[in-house]
Amino acid sequence: MSRGKRYLSFIIEKLKVYIAGLGETIQELQKDIENMNAYYWENYTEMDQYGYENYDNQQALFSQADRNQEYLKKRQRMKRMLDSPFFGSVDFLYDGEEEAETFYIGIGNFAEEVGTIPLIYDWRAPVSGLFYDFDKGAASYEAPAGILQGEILSKRQYKIRGGRMLYEFESDMKIDDDILKFELGTNSDTKLKNIVQTIQKEQNVIIRNTKDKILVIQGAAGSGKTSVALHRIAYLLYHDRENLNSSNVLILSPNGVFSDYISHILPELGEENIREMSFDLFAYQELKGIAADCEDRYHQIERQIAGIKKEAEERFRWKQSEAFVREIEGFLVELEDRLVDFHDVEYRGIQKSAKEILNFFYYKFMNLPLLSRLDAVRDYFIDEWETLYGRELPEEGQEYIWKRFEEMYVTKDIYVIYNWFLKEHGYPALPEAAAEERVLNYEDVYPVLYLKYCLTERKVQKNIRHLVIDEMQDYSYLQYVILERLFTCSMTILGDKAQTVDSVQQDVYTFLPKLYGRKVRRILMNRSYRNTVEIAVYAQKVSGAVKPEYIERHGKEVAEWLCGDRKEMYDRIIKEVRLGAEGYETAAVLTMTEEEAIEAYEYLKSRCRSTSYIDRNSSIFKKGITVTTFYLAKGLEFDQVFITGGEKENPFFRQFKYICATRALHELYVLGTG
Repeated sequence: MSRGKRYLSFIIEKLKVYIAGLGETIQELQKDIENMNAYYWENYTEMDQYGYENYDNQQALFSQADRNQEYLKKRQRMKRMLDSPFFGSVDFLYDGEEEAETFYIGIGNFAEEVGTIPLIYDWRAPVSGLFYDFDKGAASYEAPAGILQGEILSKRQYKIRGGRMLYEFESDMKIDDDILKFELGTNSDTKLKNIVQTIQKEQNVIIRNTKDKILVIQGAAGSGKTSVALHRIAYLLYHDRENLNSSNVLILSPNGVFSDYISHILPELGEENIREMSFDLFAYQELKGIAADCEDRYHQIERQIAGIKKEAEERFRWKQSEAFVREIEGFLVELEDRLVDFHDVEYRGIQKSAKEILNFFYYKFMNLPLLSRLDAVRDYFIDEWETLYGRELPEEGQEYIWKRFEEMYVTKDIYVIYNWFLKEHGYPALPEAAAEERVLNYEDVYPVLYLKYCLTERKVQKNIRHLVIDEMQDYSYLQYVILERLFTCSMTILGDKAQTVDSVQQDVYTFLPKLYGRKVRRILMNRSYRNTVEIAVYAQKVSGAVKPEYIERHGKEVAEWLCGDRKEMYDRIIKEVRLGAEGYETAAVLTMTEEEAIEAYEYLKSRCRSTSYIDRNSSIFKKGITVTTFYLAKGLEFDQVFITGGEKENPFFRQFKYICATRALHELYVLGTG
């Protein structure tokens, strides 16, 4: 029996004993909770009237329940480790020592007792860097005590499933080639795979980066940038538990399906899940009260693909640009003189003249947003009255003073103020309507949100201590200005300019350093792990982008078919789809427009029950055939991809084909009609 198999048997037994012990502890805690509950309900009526005994009993009960929850989570983690306790090991000889130590690396840490030497080291532990960053020979790692140096005598990799050793081999090369090709060659799933077994050296540098406040990852399609970002979050949570927990992290993801696709990664890595939402949803929530509804980015994409007038396209781009931000700032300076009509305010012996209020507005409270300044003057007035009379201002007095100060504003409706701005710059104003009837076109969503933050007190998201922005190339200059004002935390920003969903590629790094200062560090990930060589070469020719590096994993040639009509095209797809026990898990039919996707879905669904449709409101990625548009497929991957529809003359055509092609793991088919 090999050393790896012996250690696996040893660890499995240790884990079983440990899990059994956790089970006994959980049972004891549950009995304690039941007894405490019974005692509380039998005696709470006799507990002291000031509530101290009542409070102490409640807190003791809550504390015991929290302990029980922690043990339940720990047992769940240990049960997951039973499936695959470790995936690598390193024999390391410290300088000055005569005997090497063996470190086994796994998804989580396992020690029989607190304070004892771990039998398995968490992949995020400092010593695990030996496994990811070095081959045989001289090596070092940074421990709390400093940098420890020595020599790697042996490094081994393992594949364990269901507690059984599938294979093991000595690896004196970095982690790729055989094991990496094996992992990449497996079928796709409806969940993103964690990559702890195959983290590459360049990926590990990003994951373990704690020095740079804002990390911008520019990665080629299939380079694993999203996986790396999520593993980086797991690493940061592991190493800074005192200051960072899952509730302090937010991911801005493109849509609900993508959120579902990545939602399991952190729990698999031993962390609680974190909050995910789209920036469009955030904007919609922030604009309630100004408008009843807002379009999202996908409305604008469909409009652009269908073809909009040149002036409409130019107007959209201007409203997201740096020039727009400058012009808003100039408008706000002039707005001071037209937004307020000052008058005297008097209430039972306290008076402020229009001139005094004007001085407060322009000088004392000049650093407050315009629509917050009179609120500050009003509060100052009320404080002065209450100080003079030594009592609280009556409710009717407060209402009267509030009304008098509110009357000074010509308007506080940001929608109306935005229309003033548009008219002054020669652009069509938004339709006049009551707030409950207003629907903002996408081009106006972020301009109105920005104006709101300029005119009112904005809530800086202090609870968020790390922000992840995915698909960075699809955010405009204006959106980054808003994000910079909302979040002062560290960030991981990732994307691929070649996948910009627009007729023009956007490299946001051209302006990010100007917005965020020298705190920004850019890292390029130019190696693709997703596609076969044949698919990668095809995608690169389509995009004209810099040729990426890729793993030498070969597959079928890309097939290009011309069909007589769309019915023939869909029938051809049905014939080529290979799903089930003998084939793949996932296939995708990707179109340029929503209209094409709906047509394809209705035809395929009538003939294949395993067909599902992803639209902007979807939240689940299913196995089988998925039909969706290219812009909703971003970030996902499929075993087989069928590209259909689109017109070569359309400015989006190249982006459409490139994004679709790079979704394919094993087989790519390009179909057209003529």
